Amino acid sequence: MRTQVAIIGAGPAGLLLGQLLSRQGIDTVILERRSGDYVLSRIRAGVLEQGMVHMLEEAGVAERLHREGLVHDGFSLAFEGRRHRIDLKGLTGGKTVTVYGQTEVTHDLMIAREAMGATTIYEADDVALHDFDGAAPRVSFVKDGVRTELACDFIAGCDGFHGVCRRSVPDGSIREFERIYPFGWLGVLADVPPAAHELVYANAARGFALCSMRSAGRSRYYVQVPLDEKVEDWSDERFFDELRRRVPEDVAAAVTVGPSIEKSIAPLRSFVAEPMRFGRLFLAGDAAHIVPPTGAKGLNLAASDIHYLSQGLIEHYREHSDAGLSRYSERALARIWKAERFSWWMTSLLHHFPANTPFEQRMQRAEFDYIANSAVGSAGVAENYVGLPY
Repeated sequence: MRTQVAIIGAGPAGLLLGQLLSRQGIDTVILERRSGDYVLSRIRAGVLEQGMVHMLEEAGVAERLHREGLVHDGFSLAFEGRRHRIDLKGLTGGKTVTVYGQTEVTHDLMIAREAMGATTIYEADDVALHDFDGAAPRVSFVKDGVRTELACDFIAGCDGFHGVCRRSVPDGSIREFERIYPFGWLGVLADVPPAAHELVYANAARGFALCSMRSAGRSRYYVQVPLDEKVEDWSDERFFDELRRRVPEDVAAAVTVGPSIEKSIAPLRSFVAEPMRFGRLFLAGDAAHIVPPTGAKGLNLAASDIHYLSQGLIEHYREHSDAGLSRYSERALARIWKAERFSWWMTSLLHHFPANTPFEQRMQRAEFDYIANSAVGSAGVAENYVGLPY
């Protein structure tokens, strides 16, 4: 087999890259170790920055997003029962975010790729990368018991934190930065109306909570839990009771209790791998970085990586220039570290850390007081939440 760009991973990053390149006449093959149904079953993020919405428009897959997505002009921070609204639109010159689930983004991209006749190979086993430090990289894989080799010009590693691409980089060529947080998020998805029309992030005496949504009839709720908690110990009744104890009274009164359709615990971590280019291999999305979900940046950071990478590849094939590819890692990392900072800051403000001293607890309160009483402080939060420019 032969293609111009081999993309490893059929999540939203890989599919978005494939769509943007295909629309420019650049041939791609996507390899995914899981089935298409499994990829679509993964419940992930749902708050899209305006920049990502524009990228989906550019990719030709935004029709359903604009029809079904929920445009939000703001969100709320709450601390010990006090609630402060961040006016995103008013503080950023009209910018907003859109609530539209990652599963829906993935579905739209899958349908568009199939309509274009582009090749995606699901359930590709034993994927291995070869010779990406030279001029003729290759990817080998096993499908239905048959080993196949895919020759290509470039490899895009969009296969997530545990994927093969970052692991294929030679020892000593990559530097990793990581922070593991001492808690996780217990999340519940339920087909009930949201408790508020905008997201509410809360720091209460019992810990963090988040009231979010996927649509007007589907809610996504989270509470902070210790890492050793087990999902099976949390009945729906226990979860909703705990949630209502952590959010402001008016929000708690509006919580509609219903059976969960998904329940899981996600540990929180910050992670960055540098650099993001190794010869003709480029890392993107979770393969290169992880953020705690507090700032709603994970999916959006993957999209900004794809913005820089797709630009560089299009420039290579159209203009025979490698200037964009040469700067890919530098440009992507500059934005990644700013998003890492914001996600770390949000996490530090809103969670209970077991080792926090009374002084540090007072610092959290002082930080919230500053934001709630300062237009400049609120504007900084808003600017980062809607997404920094590419």
